[in-house]
Amino acid sequence: MFGQNPKRSVVTGDGSSLELKSIFKTLQGEGPLVGMPAVFIRLGGCNLACKFCDTDFEDFQRYELEQIIQQVLALSVDEYGATIVKLVVITGGEPLRQPIELCCQKLIDLGFTVQIETNGTLYRALPKSVLIVCSPKAGANGYSRIREDLLPHISAIKFLVAKNIQEYSDIAEVGQSKYNIPVFIQPIDQENLEINNENTKLALELALRTGCRVSMQLHKIWGIE
Repeated sequence: MFGQNPKRSVVTGDGSSLELKSIFKTLQGEGPLVGMPAVFIRLGGCNLACKFCDTDFEDFQRYELEQIIQQVLALSVDEYGATIVKLVVITGGEPLRQPIELCCQKLIDLGFTVQIETNGTLYRALPKSVLIVCSPKAGANGYSRIREDLLPHISAIKFLVAKNIQEYSDIAEVGQSKYNIPVFIQPIDQENLEINNENTKLALELALRTGCRVSMQLHKIWGIE
């Protein structure tokens, strides 16, 4: 959206319906579960408007949760009806903007591993087995510590880096050390080959300097959604 999206407020409710952008089957292209077949639930709207965000999460519609679950089930099986996709990734936008607790629990009860991708500014009491990947966002004064109610539940932190954006030119201590949270460093895609190469070089340098892992957006390299 490149910062052109409206900043949307938190949605209340019981989670029996959600504002949905799309559901699709793909491979997880980044982070700790990279390479795994997954069904992505892309929810609509975000509470932030980041100028480098390359994801379209507007133009969403409200769907009943049971409709969403049925679409996930249909996408998770092969032609013979056997379940071959066991990972569901709930992303956005910002998924914690909406009441996803019930959705997560229903998916877990059906045997799925559930991973969410969040910017770390909001909190919901999700089921304990949900894997939370947090990509913190920096302000003009750098990074702030991730909120204390969310930190203990985070499975991985993914820092986005860019050579030409000062506040994203390094990583920071946002609370990961206290909970021994794995850290990934991912170059920002600025849709310019020369700049992207610089961003990748920066990510590699930071990983070698800090001992963190590099995360690439492999789905873009693979040419898939």
